Amino acid sequence: MEGRKPDWLKVPVPSSSAFVHVEGVLRRGRLGTVCRSARCPNLPTCWGSGTATFMILGEVCTRACAFCAVGHGRPQPPDPTEPARLARAVAELGLRYVVLTSVDRDDLPDGGAGHWAQAIRALRAEAPQALVEALIPDFSGSRQALATVVEAGPHVVGHNLETVRRLTPSVRDRRAGYDLSLGVLRTLKDLEPGLVTKSSLLLGLGETEGEVGEALGDLRHVEVDIVVLGQYLRPTPRQLPVARYVPPEEFAAWEARARRMGFRAVVASPLARTSFRAGEAYASR
Repeated sequence: MEGRKPDWLKVPVPSSSAFVHVEGVLRRGRLGTVCRSARCPNLPTCWGSGTATFMILGEVCTRACAFCAVGHGRPQPPDPTEPARLARAVAELGLRYVVLTSVDRDDLPDGGAGHWAQAIRALRAEAPQALVEALIPDFSGSRQALATVVEAGPHVVGHNLETVRRLTPSVRDRRAGYDLSLGVLRTLKDLEPGLVTKSSLLLGLGETEGEVGEALGDLRHVEVDIVVLGQYLRPTPRQLPVARYVPPEEFAAWEARARRMGFRAVVASPLARTSFRAGEAYASR
């Protein structure tokens, strides 16, 4: 399909002083954001309101998912100064809700879990007013790696299912997996039953209504608390084309259906992403 994007996907050009301030703090701190690396459509809105999603462990992923614009290859070793630099930036920005994410680091014995834990602990110490959401990779399903992250004390842990079962092999890297991701989300609840968990689905990749319903049911089965549904947007011509632009009224219908299924909070709109309105979703659960 692809073609011309519908009007509901248009976003404003960033120009506010808050946007400039965030960009300056991140540049001085030598910090990466998924906002730029993944070409997120919400960058103007989030940065303009003084928020950002930080990407730790570098900007080179060891996996190559067909929907993602983050570069892949052989990453550099983790920077031991990153957790402290991150915490200082969050304190300077005065953020009250922080989302952390990272590339996959299959090159590291623990998948980067130890670095994740250091970053979370640094944030809790340097910016105690901030709620911390950890949007984690699958760590190849390692229970020990997941325990390392959970024990550091994030308020929310998210892991994205991304798409429906049938499309997973063509959308995600071969080392990812539909059941692997569900297992990660289940393990998080096993480790800490009271932990708030979160996941998301991108629509417009060729899925059917029945398949989306099945995926939502699978997420509820592993007790996910917060679910996000957004429109897949092709970041560059190298990624998968859009199969369909899903209109806002369909997202509204999915939001209502997901709430009836028992999710404690739902964010569903064409421009929704896991970190978009994250603080609002946490507060409304």
